[in-house]
Amino acid sequence: MFVNPDYNNFLLDRGFFGWIYKILTPIEWLMTQIMALFHKLLTMLGMPAIGLSWIFSIVFLVLIVHAIILPMYIKQMRSMARMQALQPKMMKIQNKYRGKTDQASKEAMSRETMKLYQDNKVNPMGSCLPMLIQGPVFMCMFYMLSAIPYIAHGSRSSLGAFDMATAKEFSSTTLFGVDVASVFAQNDLSGKIVIGIFTALMCAAMWYMQFNNMRKNLPKESMEGSQYKMQQAMTWVFPLMYIFSAISMPFAVLVYWLTNNICNMLRSLWQVREFPTPGSPADKEKKRREHEHENARRAKAGEPSIEEEKLILAREDAKRREEEGFQRQQPKRRKNKKKR
Repeated sequence: MFVNPDYNNFLLDRGFFGWIYKILTPIEWLMTQIMALFHKLLTMLGMPAIGLSWIFSIVFLVLIVHAIILPMYIKQMRSMARMQALQPKMMKIQNKYRGKTDQASKEAMSRETMKLYQDNKVNPMGSCLPMLIQGPVFMCMFYMLSAIPYIAHGSRSSLGAFDMATAKEFSSTTLFGVDVASVFAQNDLSGKIVIGIFTALMCAAMWYMQFNNMRKNLPKESMEGSQYKMQQAMTWVFPLMYIFSAISMPFAVLVYWLTNNICNMLRSLWQVREFPTPGSPADKEKKRREHEHENARRAKAGEPSIEEEKLILAREDAKRREEEGFQRQQPKRRKNKKKR
């Protein structure tokens, strides 16, 4: 049974979100231009105008957005690492003013905390910047891909590079026999299976990202209590929420979501490897890797390993102590000045 969607009723243009998407129109316009540029480039390379050229344009657009965000993401990770290194000093300040509720103590605590941030060049809001940028960007991608079928049917005005003719060309694209502008209910059994596989892969990528973070990037003391159990539950709840959203979204949006989730998963795996939480299993693995790499470097340079260096230093220290024991210096008598 096929369901014909109501192309005269684009819900994302209505209500509060319609107002938000209206504000984000410049970003949406820019994205359509980038996507159309990639499509033109791919057709110049010999790909057909209708087909994989549009699919790859979606993928390339996601990759470009992630490439733009990556430097800010790295800065965020470094900022978080510095914040984690400052935790003992921050705890010391908090313990100093624990139980003091007067205004003067609160202001003093705030001054000392800000001075700690300034002295160590740490911005506590720095970790929020990538999310503040990434959120609107991916909202625009979702809106743009959802709006194209409505542009193709003439119920919505053009959006950037997508006029009615371009939108119709895009909407004629199929992947594994599924129309990119169609939703789950519009497809036959084979189409529903394809959409189901894409949805499952989306959920799997998100689940593994969260599972790997909990398994490798949490200190042992954090793996207990009600908060940890809540995190475990969310590891399953959030991916499952995709299922209810996926069946109502155009297939092009699922292509975007799957690409985006895979990028997020790979970025998260890199983060856990290179910027692990102190005291976590990933942190121990990083220290072990760095230890092995340093020993390999020393072996290549003909230098003693870390263990051999420690043994040499221990022997030298023992020898020094032994010599000092045999050559004990006599205490010197303090000379008193004679009084005149």
